[in-house]
Amino acid sequence: MQDQTFLPLLLITGLAFAVPLITSRVRGIVLPIVVGEIAAGIVIGRSGFGLVEHSATLDFLKQFGFAFLMFLSGLEIDFRVLTSGSDGPGANSQWRRPLPLAILLFVGTLAMGVFSGWLLGEMQVVGNPLLMGLILSTTSLGVVVPVLKEQDLLRGRFGQMLLIEASIADFATLVLLTVAIALSMPGPTLDLLLIPVLLVIFLVAMHVARRFAARGVVERLMRGLYHATAQIRVRAALAFMVGWVVLAQALGVELILGAFLAGTIAGLITETSESSPREKLDAIGYGFFIPVFFIMVGVDFNLAALFNSPSALVLVGVLLLLSFAVKIIPALLLKTLFSWRETLAAGILLSSRLSLIIAAASIAVQLGVISDAVNSAIILLAVVSTTASPMLFSRVHRRSTAEERRGVILVGSDQLAEFLARRLSRYDEWVAILSPERSRLDELGRNGLRVQVGDPTRAEVLEALGAAQARALIDLTHTAEETQAVCRLARHTFGIPLVISRISDVDMVSQLQSLGVKVVQPALATAMALEGALRYPTVFDVLEHRAEEVEVGEVILGNGSLAGRPVREVRLPGNALIVSLEREQTIMVPHGDTVLRPGDRIDLIGSRDSITQAAALLRG
Repeated sequence: MQDQTFLPLLLITGLAFAVPLITSRVRGIVLPIVVGEIAAGIVIGRSGFGLVEHSATLDFLKQFGFAFLMFLSGLEIDFRVLTSGSDGPGANSQWRRPLPLAILLFVGTLAMGVFSGWLLGEMQVVGNPLLMGLILSTTSLGVVVPVLKEQDLLRGRFGQMLLIEASIADFATLVLLTVAIALSMPGPTLDLLLIPVLLVIFLVAMHVARRFAARGVVERLMRGLYHATAQIRVRAALAFMVGWVVLAQALGVELILGAFLAGTIAGLITETSESSPREKLDAIGYGFFIPVFFIMVGVDFNLAALFNSPSALVLVGVLLLLSFAVKIIPALLLKTLFSWRETLAAGILLSSRLSLIIAAASIAVQLGVISDAVNSAIILLAVVSTTASPMLFSRVHRRSTAEERRGVILVGSDQLAEFLARRLSRYDEWVAILSPERSRLDELGRNGLRVQVGDPTRAEVLEALGAAQARALIDLTHTAEETQAVCRLARHTFGIPLVISRISDVDMVSQLQSLGVKVVQPALATAMALEGALRYPTVFDVLEHRAEEVEVGEVILGNGSLAGRPVREVRLPGNALIVSLEREQTIMVPHGDTVLRPGDRIDLIGSRDSITQAAALLRG
């Protein structure tokens, strides 16, 4: 009996180990690991060799992995993002602000989803059009967030808009799906009445969690228990998740909602922690339980039912069209804030669906609302959308990266601003100086620089100076209020990729860094420059004087043909060399075996022509 239990588990864990190794070597395409796990499950499951069958152990691990996935998805929800706003040029209308616009966009998505479900009901494909409409309205926050991170869009206005919309879609759709599932169940509707009870408990728990986190109660309680044998934070998170799953089951609510709500509450507490357990929870979840869930989804995949039903094959194409239409058409509302290219790209990225749509489909099968063939079609939809949406997004968006945007805005009029302006004007891009005082601006203007007198905390002033096209802004203001206002406008309103601020107040550093601002502290910068001149005089001379034959540059890897290849196989033009790269906020010095990944921020050194050609090659 033990052999029958552990041999299938050995096969599944072996595949969980092998799949990332295989998907990372697929050239020219970024294949999500989840897609590989589902495919592996199909090979060993009922549609393949039939090597794995259901057992009590595997069913429990699958269900626990399912709950763990929902818990980690809840950790991604940041309610502070939902309550924040960013005022941009012309955003005076309430419905052009991020949160109201995201709510309106979700309502439009929901309406389109229900209409699509009704169409499928008229085609006699599904038995519950409302549930099918909600399934089509889902968005995978777990796909949207990594894509925005890779392309450095998460902190800009465009990225924040998509993050808010995806968060609302994840949270609201899950609640509505729970209601729809309760309505679909036979018998009394007492379970439906208990859903608001769970939500009330959730709101109370949120309030308590905020107060505990603010007062450091959790920190004091767990102090001294951070050592490896206790792992008290991880234990607390797992106990908290299971507690909410049990609470949801006791109230007759689907466990996915309980696990998801537990994740959102835990996110409030762990966000303020210096030693956050999120990485360890990710390691536990994505290292074991979640791969078991997705591989078992593949094991249950009924390929025969799909191919034996001509209508189901047609349904795959219909679902693909409807799934993109449900997101892209409502996304046209974003045209009030963004370009047509950004609007279309947003609709495409929001069309990605993964864990929630698979979970909802599996529940719908159990309720008899959809057939195995329709369930298989929905799983194929998840696989295709998860793979295609990020790639299409990258091609359509062609975001205004630091390489595509040009120009630098200096806010300030002291001698440092003048010195920087003269140095930066030697390169092939425009430099503009903005100051509330005229001071030396007239003289700088006669030297060919863009100059403007005005209030730097007003969006229209920055817009007139070219902030929408600038690749960088350097803030040299003197007051904390001005600094915060200028940096917030630069990052959130105009999406300037690189914002640098000179700040002496240590208390402001974390606030500015949370906006994505590079902070330079004068005393620390001086000390580092002196140390650099002492220890690395040659490198210091290159960076300080920038001889014409030596240039440094930075580029984000977008060339799919180079992704997945080691550095030694990448032949750069001329004398260009890769000196460092940044990946997931970690800076590394690459060696020959370092494998490049999409979104890597690569630092180059070489002649100006070589750097230009190498940057074009790496961007793709």
